[in-house]
Amino acid sequence: MKKIKLLTIIISVAVLLTACSSQPTAKIDTNNWNTNYKFVFVHGLSGWGSYDSQYKFMPYWGMFGGDLMKYLNEQGYECYAASVAPTDSAWDRACELYAQLTGNIVDYGKEHSKRCNHERFGEDFSENPLIDEWDAENKINILGHSFGGATVRLFAELMANGSEAERNATDEDDISDFFTGGKADWIYSLTTLAAPHNGTSAYNIDADAVEPEGFKDRVQTSLSKMISIASKENDDGRIADDSASYDMYIDNALELNENIETLENVYYFSIPCTATIRADDGTYYPDESKMEVLYVKSSKLMGSYTGVTENGFAVDESWQENDGLVNTISARAPFGAPQKEYDENNVTTGEWNIMPTYNGDHMSLQGGMTKKNDVREYYVNFLDMINSL
Repeated sequence: MKKIKLLTIIISVAVLLTACSSQPTAKIDTNNWNTNYKFVFVHGLSGWGSYDSQYKFMPYWGMFGGDLMKYLNEQGYECYAASVAPTDSAWDRACELYAQLTGNIVDYGKEHSKRCNHERFGEDFSENPLIDEWDAENKINILGHSFGGATVRLFAELMANGSEAERNATDEDDISDFFTGGKADWIYSLTTLAAPHNGTSAYNIDADAVEPEGFKDRVQTSLSKMISIASKENDDGRIADDSASYDMYIDNALELNENIETLENVYYFSIPCTATIRADDGTYYPDESKMEVLYVKSSKLMGSYTGVTENGFAVDESWQENDGLVNTISARAPFGAPQKEYDENNVTTGEWNIMPTYNGDHMSLQGGMTKKNDVREYYVNFLDMINSL
């Protein structure tokens, strides 16, 4: 797994703040729980998880406020932080997630790896699986932040339906079980957190018309430094289409959506975020009391942008509200998928239950960085709701 190098000063501060952030364990009433399946958290672009060495110094989940996984485990929720490639495509990340959960060698697929010009096999997790006892009786709840949302949605699609392209290209005795499908009932719930289901307009703004250095390049730099950490792009000769940045363009995200089914037996939740304020002229500007400085300029540009994508999709005023990196409307649910606003008295499978928009920027559901955000109670309440279904 690719390792992201931390600056020494960030490590030192993180260790100090994490050490000072221990909290007493709360008393949780579990009498209303109907399940207590494992919770698997999947990070976003340029992120990291428990397999990565830097997680113990600065956990992606919790950031400077302390390890959220540790805290939730203390409350009685069995939680795990997966580690997938920081800048790779949703496909590659989904394959890595499956290998970690099953304790196998990563198989990116014979057809996919040949077409995308990279190695078919990756890291071996057979001696260190992320979880144990995962099947239809021992389901999982899976949560994905930011581009982790696309990762877990494609992951669920492959679990349920596999890949026809891989089945056609691979002998039966050579194909990964991941691509054969038939495992939809291994997933209990799927939650996305500030996820660009339908892409982000940050990639569609005309760079040269706004900033001479190129806005698209600056946004990509901001995304790859989302925790002020540099992330190395792939240099293994793969095609450009096989990357997270490709998948996050609106046209490409919409195309990905066409190949992902909303599964009838799975509970779906989405939590969109906003850290912008509506101006008198109808545009949106960042609330700098909640917005990381890193995202202020991109938020301003997104907040006033309208346009048309190369494939003709109209990005209208409804796209202007944002969390600094993702449009709030895009984080609600995939366009065209069954969806409704969350109703605690009517939580159903097979459609997106859209939670109330969270008042925070793109990093708020991680715990924030310079804008610290204590999300522990929020997650306790949310996971309690899932266990009570």
